[in-house]
Amino acid sequence: MSNRKLNVFLPFLMAVVLALGMFLGHKMPGSNTGGTTVFFAKPKNGPLQEVLDLIKTKYVDTINTDNLQQEAIEGMLLHLDPHSVYIPPSQLQQVNEDLDGNFQGIGIEFNITADTVNVVSVISGGPSEAAGLQTGDKILKVGDSLIAGNNVTTDKIRKLLRGPADSEVSTTILRGTKQSVVKIKRGVIPVTSIDASYMLAPGVGYIKISKFSATTFDDFMKSMRELHDAGMKKLVIDLRQNPGGFLDAATRIADEFLDEGKLIVYTKGKDFPRTDYKTKRPGMFEKGALAILTDEGSASASEILAGAIQDHDRGTIIGRRTFGKGLVQEQYDLDNGGALRLTVARYYIPSGRSIQKPYGNGHDAYDEDINDRFNHGELVNKDSIRITDTVPYRTASGRRVYGGGGITPDIFIPFDTSRFSTTLMAMYSHNTFSNFAYRYYTTHQAMFKQYKDAQDFVKNFETTPAIYQEFMSFAKTDSVPGLNKVTAREEIEIKSRIKALMARQLYRTEGFYETINANDPAVKKALEVVEADKEK
Repeated sequence: MSNRKLNVFLPFLMAVVLALGMFLGHKMPGSNTGGTTVFFAKPKNGPLQEVLDLIKTKYVDTINTDNLQQEAIEGMLLHLDPHSVYIPPSQLQQVNEDLDGNFQGIGIEFNITADTVNVVSVISGGPSEAAGLQTGDKILKVGDSLIAGNNVTTDKIRKLLRGPADSEVSTTILRGTKQSVVKIKRGVIPVTSIDASYMLAPGVGYIKISKFSATTFDDFMKSMRELHDAGMKKLVIDLRQNPGGFLDAATRIADEFLDEGKLIVYTKGKDFPRTDYKTKRPGMFEKGALAILTDEGSASASEILAGAIQDHDRGTIIGRRTFGKGLVQEQYDLDNGGALRLTVARYYIPSGRSIQKPYGNGHDAYDEDINDRFNHGELVNKDSIRITDTVPYRTASGRRVYGGGGITPDIFIPFDTSRFSTTLMAMYSHNTFSNFAYRYYTTHQAMFKQYKDAQDFVKNFETTPAIYQEFMSFAKTDSVPGLNKVTAREEIEIKSRIKALMARQLYRTEGFYETINANDPAVKKALEVVEADKEK
C-alpha cells in the first residue's frame, strides 16, 4: 500500500477501533453502575484502608491519620505474639544503630542533672577528644539551641549532637567558670558490646557481653585473644541482662566452644522450613573449663548460646532461669519509613527444646511474667521454678533438662533482695549514686591519678567513712527516705556501689564490672566451679 493510500485509510481505521471500544465498554459489567471494568480493575482496598481514606476525606475535623495508622497497626499486632512489633520512622534509626554496633556523633557519654548536660566521659580516639572536651565539662548550647536550664531531655540532646560523619557541630562549653565555643567534627562512633574483659583470677578470664550486635563477634574474639595472651585457661562468660540481638553473633561465638559439625540451634515455622545452624570450623576454646552466667534478663541470642553450651555439656550454666524468648523475627521496611518486625519461626536448641515461654494469656500477662516469678518466689528459691513443659529433654550425656520457657541453670544463684530496700531503690531511681560519683570525681581528679589501671583501683581504693558521710549528706539533699535507718547490709551495698561508679568514671564499664564483680555471688560461684574443674 502506498504512503498516500495509508494516510487516507488510517483515520478511518482509528474511528472503527474507537467505536468498537466504546461499544464493548458499554456492554462490560459495571459500565452503568460506576464500577470498574474487568480490563481495568483496580485492586480493592481492604476495609482498614477504606476507613482511613474516608476519615481523611470526609471526617468533620482534621485528623492526623499517621497516628491512626500506627494505632491500628499496633492494635492488630496485639493479636499476635509479644515480639511482633511496629517500629515508627522516628525510632527506626536508633533501633538500627543499637544493632549495627556504631552511630554517627561526637563520642561522649553525658548525664543531665538540674537541667544541665554534663560530660561524664569522652570516648578515647573520638571526635570530642580530638576537639579537647573533658570529663566535667558542661554543654550549654548546641548550635543556636540553648539547652541548659531548658527542661532538656536525653532524646533532644542526642538528636542535636548526632549527625552525618564529617559534618560539624558547634557547642558552647562551660569548664569551671569559663565559657568557650568548641566546634566538633562528627565521626563514626563504635559501640562495643563487650562491657568488660579481664583476668578474674590467674588462668581464669571473664567476658561480659551486653548484647549481640553486628560487631559482637569481632569484639569478642579481640577479647579472647587478649585473655589468651594473658594466660587464660578457663573462662567465665556473663550474659546477665543481655537481651539478645543477631543470631549470627551468637552462633559464631558458640562455634568457638564446640567441636565441628555440632548443632547449635535450628529454626522452624509454618511457612519457614527448618534451618539448621551448625559449627563450621575449629574453635579457639573447644577445651577448657567454661561457665556462663544468666538471669531473667538474658534473652533470645543469649539463650541460644547458653542453651547450646548446656545441651552439649560443654560448660556450666550458673544463675537464674532466662527470659524465655525463642521467636524469630524478620524486619520488613515500610513505605512510611518505619518497619515491621514480624515473627516467622521459633528457635529450637540441640535437645529439641523451644525456649519460648507461653504467651497465650495476652501481652499484659506476658509482660508481667518476671514480676510473677518474683512474687511466686522463683527468683530466690530454685524449687519454686515452674516448669510448663513436661517433655523429658536430654543433653548429649543424657542429663535431664527442661523446656517451656528459658534455660534453667545447672547451679542456681538467688536474687539478692536485700539490695532493693526502699532506701536503696530511691537511690537508684534518683540516680543518686551516679550523680554523686560524677560530682566527687570531677572535684577530686588529682587524687584519682594515683591508680594505674582498674585492677590497681579495685585493690587499693576504699570508700572511706569520709566519702560515705559525704554521700549520705548528698542523698539527704536528693530526698532519699530512710537515711537515719540504714542497715549494716545497706551500708555495704552503698559503699560497694560508690566504688564501682568511681571506677566507671575512670575506666568506663570495664572498671565498673571489675569492681562490682569482686563481691558478686554468681561470679564467685563461677570462679569456684571453673577452678575446681580439673578435666577440662
